[in-house]
Amino acid sequence: MTDRDRVVAELTPPRASRSEVLADAMLAEVVRRGWVVPPVLTSGTPPRKPITTLRALMKDSQHDRDDR
Repeated sequence: MTDRDRVVAELTPPRASRSEVLADAMLAEVVRRGWVVPPVLTSGTPPRKPITTLRALMKDSQHDRDDR
């Protein structure tokens, strides 16, 4: 990627030689500096709360199609 014709990022596949320990140390450093806030650990995923039923959604979609 470039910004004003200057390279600011390069997308490449991860290298096999990259150390996981170094990545962990870098992450720990940015957390220590307060640049990043780690997520709050929760047990499992939050419960889903659907806003509508599939039947109501399909009926509404069909109604929109009929208007065309």
